[in-house]
Amino acid sequence: MKIFQYPSATAEKRVKDTIERGLGFSKQDYETVEAYIEDVKTRGDQALVEYTNKFDSPVVTVDALKVTPKEFDTALKKVDASFLKTLDRSVNQLEYFHSKQKENSWIDTPRNGVMVGQLVKPVSAAGVYAPGAKGGKTPLVSSVLMGGIPAKIAGVPSINLMTPPMENGQINPHILAAAQRIGITSVFKAGSAWAIAALAYGTRTVPKVDVIVGPGNIYVTLAKKIVAGIVGIDMIAGPSEILIIADKDANPEFLAADLLSQAEHDVMASSILVTDSKTLAEKTAAALENQIEKLPRKDIARQSIDRFGAIMVVPDIETGIELSNRLAPEHLELIVKDPFDYIDRIQNAGALFLGAYTPEPMGDYIAGPNHVLPTAGTARFSSALGVEHFTKKTSLIHYSKAAFEKEADDVIRLAETEGLGAHANSVKIRK
Repeated sequence: MKIFQYPSATAEKRVKDTIERGLGFSKQDYETVEAYIEDVKTRGDQALVEYTNKFDSPVVTVDALKVTPKEFDTALKKVDASFLKTLDRSVNQLEYFHSKQKENSWIDTPRNGVMVGQLVKPVSAAGVYAPGAKGGKTPLVSSVLMGGIPAKIAGVPSINLMTPPMENGQINPHILAAAQRIGITSVFKAGSAWAIAALAYGTRTVPKVDVIVGPGNIYVTLAKKIVAGIVGIDMIAGPSEILIIADKDANPEFLAADLLSQAEHDVMASSILVTDSKTLAEKTAAALENQIEKLPRKDIARQSIDRFGAIMVVPDIETGIELSNRLAPEHLELIVKDPFDYIDRIQNAGALFLGAYTPEPMGDYIAGPNHVLPTAGTARFSSALGVEHFTKKTSLIHYSKAAFEKEADDVIRLAETEGLGAHANSVKIRK
């Protein structure tokens, strides 16, 4: 892993390359996804099944798109008690955290005769996407939980899960166990861009939803980008990121492991260590070289580290925080003495992990906060997936006659200033 002195011209180039790497898609990718979406809009279930047969399972039919109660029962018999115990802990802790996010409707009377307020209501239907890594053999259970739990806490009555089937036409039983545990309404056997299209526009089998959330490959991301506006989405997520700020007392083995936890995701992932200790930088680089060779996904991790990985040696921790705020990382670990002393200086980060025993995977699975986080610098203006993504807010306004007459002239004046005579007349006619 390359070590850079920051600030310097070479370090700045690596920072710039990281910031500008974007989503990593081509014009052809975009056009391909557009074609998938249009096909599903036109042919519905038939297109959905054809793509599922081609890319995931040759045995799925229209009648088998929706998971049946019998399939749920069979799945639960296939998962062991230890998994269910772990699932319960994760669900309980996620539900606790997300319950704190729920907003209530409110009404106020700020002036005599005037009432204002806000209604907070859940959307009617949500779509959750859970990728099927390695043909469903490595189920991304956490994606089900992170998408479904905030929707349930928000009070969404219909929550529909899309996930690609295994080659035998079944959904991995761990996915179904998780879906049932959190109260998912329906599960459908489809993945990629065509699954997103089905949720956005609806088919005979798949209901149209109001919001779509969940991670996926570039085709899923582009599909969400294209249908945004037709439905709500959580975010346009790019490759995974981690930035670690560490002082001289940090454990280099811990640091190397945490950097690799994100590098193994994707060749476009970014893993950066920022430290004020050149000795720690060198020890971490050596530890990473040793650990990377033992990873099942070492080829992916290696490409990621070579292209977008870096160790930045800074003159002091304050400079490191400035660099971090500039990069606005998805995951930010503070492995320094008294990390709580630095919280108020962190301006931009998707999630903040404090201390040597809070590695990023704790947040991925079980801590409580959502792991669907802003990437590619968007933590400057956006937040983690949460309950608010599944709600909409309606303003309430009421005037008595006396209150109306007191403020009418001001409204008329503003409307006429803007050249909107009909607006002004709507008020004048009531005077």
